[in-house]
Amino acid sequence: MTIRAGSPSSRAAHAEATARERLRRQRDLLRPLGWAVIAVVAATSLTTPQAPAPRGGSAVLTLVLVLYAATTVTVISDRFPDRPRSFQVGVIVVMGAAGVGLVALQPRGATGLAVGAAVWMAITRLPLTPGVVVAVALTLGQDVAALRGGATSAAVLAATLLNALLGLAAYVVRAARAAQDRTELLLAQLADAQDEQAHAAALAERGRIAAELHDVLAHCLSGAAIQLQGARVLATREPTSPPVREAIQRASDLVDDGLTNARAAVGALRGEPLPGVADLPGLIAGFRRDFGVPASLTVQGRAHPLAAATDLLLYRAAQEALTNVSRYAPGAPTLVSLHYESGRTRLTVQDHAAPEPQLSRSPTDTPHGLAGVGGGHGLAGLGERLEHLGGTLHAGPHGDGWQVKAEAPT
Repeated sequence: MTIRAGSPSSRAAHAEATARERLRRQRDLLRPLGWAVIAVVAATSLTTPQAPAPRGGSAVLTLVLVLYAATTVTVISDRFPDRPRSFQVGVIVVMGAAGVGLVALQPRGATGLAVGAAVWMAITRLPLTPGVVVAVALTLGQDVAALRGGATSAAVLAATLLNALLGLAAYVVRAARAAQDRTELLLAQLADAQDEQAHAAALAERGRIAAELHDVLAHCLSGAAIQLQGARVLATREPTSPPVREAIQRASDLVDDGLTNARAAVGALRGEPLPGVADLPGLIAGFRRDFGVPASLTVQGRAHPLAAATDLLLYRAAQEALTNVSRYAPGAPTLVSLHYESGRTRLTVQDHAAPEPQLSRSPTDTPHGLAGVGGGHGLAGLGERLEHLGGTLHAGPHGDGWQVKAEAPT
């Protein structure tokens, strides 16, 4: 299954981590058994009278026993499963060969356990086909060594059956572990597929709602914009007081803003990316180009990722503040400052042109004829949304101009 961004999902990664942890626990449980096999093989090899052997047979037996113990300790170590496959094959083959050598040198002891342990490791650790080949080869080598050492046919058959049982048990353990790992991974992938299906269904429903909103709002607001345009033309031809013309202009601006915001809301419903503080340079450039606002941007502190809601609200606060500057203080030099702090992010928009009394930008002190037609409600709404996130928004006179300051937790 293909996961978003081309990487395994957290569920699949968790399933794989669980499989590795399960393998580690199983190896921890079996490790004492490996030490026991080394102890039993060493004890019987060193204490059981040897078969007639050429001079120096004891030294050779000791060397082979040390080689077997060293490779077995390597095989049962924690790091062995992480080693390259070729290294694992080599160590297990040397371990089994040392076991066959012990059987040849000391057929009367419990040296057959050494070969049986190598057969177990070959089946559980190596790919199935190479593991079976190695296990069969070690069993045949053990049988030949035992027969040459004078073992009876019954003893050789018993050792062969023991290896076959160990190999079968190892295969069952291996298959059970693989089946459990595969089941957990499939369950994780099924959960991911269900999430993808639910996400696709949600996007489809949001797309349907977005289409409905677009059709309704675009029709209504576009009609209102045409009517207001006609009213503005009539106001220029007929004797009309300045407050009325200002009210018509303000209503026209609000309709234009409504169309812009409606398109943004429809885009959000359709899953389109929402703007954030990373888009502030483009926003400021647009106000300089379209509205003649000589605004600039400064960024202080070390930038860090913001929550999606915080990112959007800080962008909207800058957008609303710059809109107010273009309406109430056109041409005023404006500075947009973004401060990254530990745990919080602050956005400040400050212009340097003292507002005239009749163009106060306070939500409670709107110009004559514009009461109830915007005039600060955008900032008020943003302030309420920021408060829900644990942030604040303040707007008011500052020095020789007006300042809007928004803060929000990271």
